[in-house]
Amino acid sequence: MTPPTGLRTEHLDSALGIVTTAPRLSWRLPDGAREQRAYRITTDNGGDTGWQESGQNLLVPYTGPVLGSSQRVVWRVQVRTDLGESPVSEPAWFETGLLAAEDWRASWVEPGTMPVGEKGYRPAALLRFEFDVQRPVVTARLYATAQGLYEAFLNAERVGDAELTPGYTQYDVRLQVQTHDVTGSVRTGRNTLGVLLADGWFRGQVGITRADEQWGNRLALLAQLHLVHADGGVTVVGTGPGWRSGLGHVVAADLIEGEHWDLSRLPRGWSSAGFDDTGWDAAVVVDHGYSGLVDSPAPPVRRVEEIRPRAVVRLADGAHLVDLGQNINGWVRLTNLGPAGTRLTLTHGEWLGPDGDLTVENLRPAVPFLPHPLPAGQVDVVVSAGVPGDVFEPRRTTHGFRYVRIDGHPGPLSPDDVRGVVVHTDLRRTGWFTSSDDRLNRFHDAAVWSFRDNACDIPTDCPHRERHGWTGDWQLFVPTAAFLYDVAGFSTKWLRDVAADQWPDGTIANVSPSPRHEGRQGPIAMLNGSAGWGDAAVIVPWELYRAYGDVRILEELWPTMVRWLERAERMAREQRHPSRADRPARPHERYLWDTGFHWGEWLVPGEDVGDFPAFVAADKGEVATAYFAHSAELMARIAALLGHDPTRYTTLAAAVRDAWCTEYLDADGRLVPDTQADHVRALAFGLVPAHRRPAVATRLVELIRKADTHLGTGFLATPYLLPVLADAGHLDVAYELLFTDTEPSWLVMIDRGATTVWEQWHGVDADGVPHESLNHYSKGAVISFLHHYVAGLEPVEPAYRRFRVRPRPGGGLTSAEAAHESPYGRISSDWRIDGDVFALRVTVPAGTTAEVVLPDGTRHDAGPGSHEWKVAR
Repeated sequence: MTPPTGLRTEHLDSALGIVTTAPRLSWRLPDGAREQRAYRITTDNGGDTGWQESGQNLLVPYTGPVLGSSQRVVWRVQVRTDLGESPVSEPAWFETGLLAAEDWRASWVEPGTMPVGEKGYRPAALLRFEFDVQRPVVTARLYATAQGLYEAFLNAERVGDAELTPGYTQYDVRLQVQTHDVTGSVRTGRNTLGVLLADGWFRGQVGITRADEQWGNRLALLAQLHLVHADGGVTVVGTGPGWRSGLGHVVAADLIEGEHWDLSRLPRGWSSAGFDDTGWDAAVVVDHGYSGLVDSPAPPVRRVEEIRPRAVVRLADGAHLVDLGQNINGWVRLTNLGPAGTRLTLTHGEWLGPDGDLTVENLRPAVPFLPHPLPAGQVDVVVSAGVPGDVFEPRRTTHGFRYVRIDGHPGPLSPDDVRGVVVHTDLRRTGWFTSSDDRLNRFHDAAVWSFRDNACDIPTDCPHRERHGWTGDWQLFVPTAAFLYDVAGFSTKWLRDVAADQWPDGTIANVSPSPRHEGRQGPIAMLNGSAGWGDAAVIVPWELYRAYGDVRILEELWPTMVRWLERAERMAREQRHPSRADRPARPHERYLWDTGFHWGEWLVPGEDVGDFPAFVAADKGEVATAYFAHSAELMARIAALLGHDPTRYTTLAAAVRDAWCTEYLDADGRLVPDTQADHVRALAFGLVPAHRRPAVATRLVELIRKADTHLGTGFLATPYLLPVLADAGHLDVAYELLFTDTEPSWLVMIDRGATTVWEQWHGVDADGVPHESLNHYSKGAVISFLHHYVAGLEPVEPAYRRFRVRPRPGGGLTSAEAAHESPYGRISSDWRIDGDVFALRVTVPAGTTAEVVLPDGTRHDAGPGSHEWKVAR
């Protein structure tokens, strides 16, 4: 028998610098094992659980000796299964960071002269400190964070490979600390620690309003270097007195506007020992304290891929146009900077105009609460120093783009001079799909890319116009994302900001982290608290439990969920929409949530918000009450899981469902409003009685046919559209919609050249004109239908401990295959149609069981291993 494999701590493959004293440990069972009967965990610090009679192998709490700061623990696990007793696993490790405020000896420092300038165009500061190391070092750790973005160098070597550190959080409450292993960069003798410090999210522009200084107007750095010597002694070097600061080559840096370099101003050697910094300022020691310093449960943002341009062409005006062939999030690395004094301007965008040149008009925010459209941003500038080997690679900004227009280069530029650098949270890929239809495969790829491009430390809506962590977007896409990638830690990190952003009255902010200008203190505060958006506080933790079996995230978010539901309940009970004011209140209205602002279905094809005040005032009670019922029903399930009495929420969910039916289901059994989206929600959320479901499904099909077999859903209902059709016996209609290739549809995006998913159904219209974001994952949630219905992989128990394989062929497909790297191991479904024979291959990982349902209705139970079936069609 093989030993356990896949050892992880929390949701991390490399748990360096964690600040929990009770980390959870996970492993995979030996190949072929049906069940675990007991486990034993041993650690190199003397911990030994002994044999524990338990089938749990995911997120098992550490119970060894009490952990201290900066402690590395090596652990192994052995299991007993139905196959017998396994060998001991290979070792894994986790390492704590600085666990308490008293572990910090460093002081916060600010640049001696604070970089100033117009928002979006403030320079970055350089900070440095030289120190001596008198004896050899066996391990070295740098603990660092900043108010702003920091990039650290030790003896001129860049520290680590994380980007955009310390990351984006609700800085009023939480600030992440990174732990870097710098053992290989320390030397005996003179050493230099250098840091480049820029605005980032903390002080720079954020969101569609381009507001700046949302968390402060001054940059600051906190860094502490621990050097462990062979005799166990520790030398600590940190920010504080003696640090120096100055300005350098980064003359402007902003996440949205772009980054500007003047390499003639680069103080070469500034992060090496012996550099003459006598003209620099003394850094200023400040007291910001150590509260709110946290680790991150997510992997860091990294440069995860490089793309060689498909083409670099010279335009008539002399500019060069770079085509990466793929819409990405990140930046460009340019190695040919031209002669000294050459000023290059790099403008990034998603689409070309009719003249074949770059257009950025679709990226200029034009929203009702702004007086005029804002600039698109995404412009980098570099002035060459003419030094061989100089490279321009901005790392304090990101752009959403496929094309780059480079002005000012004498040329020629070739694809060898340019690379597109893809930047996002370095998530582990866990899901794949392919089929016999090339366009379907390309749309799946586009949806994957849209998620990748919008997983930049938080789940963003788009990588250019806003870059906001919209709650509604993530709640509708997280089930899809959790199939494609391991988003457990990524989502946990973000949910902690959602909780921090919650208002005292229970309101969930539109976006998290929530800048002050768009939050409770800002001019558009009343736009927060929308149904379907705020419900992310309930839905996202629930989906994480389903995908990863993580109960702790339910416990952590429970108070946030309770306050959100209490707000909805209070608003329903105490307020009425003005349109109902002229009629006596009926009993069911106490459960009708029809007040407050709601985005509603949002971006329904053919609908134009137009009169924004009228949109704000409109009654969207059918949407809000539906989500009220859905979240209450989920809360009942969560309460039971956590050991709370679920009665309150079971009763509440039933009352809200009854209110919804009373108000929106007429005497003839028809829904009002009579829209596709409301019929989809009625089926997906179980709002109508069982005997009404067939009629509701039939009416949904009628509405689809009325639209010439086109969808009519926006943000919220689109993920559920094809599944509810399939479950209601209309699989053929689901496939017809999936393969529709006229607007509005998914495949029209592919036919018009998309490599990512559009925000609007007409993102690029029939005339080739782009509209708003062309990189927005929400409508890509339809690919869950490919995973769960076309390929047929359906979770039955959390983390796929028990799952169903039920392929539902259709749409002319002759093959489909999906694989998912579940917490227990890889599961897969691979089917082919050859003439009159349907053949299916299924892989079941150790510790799980599968129910296989073939298209002819026959059922089979499958344990760990590979299985094949063939049936006549």
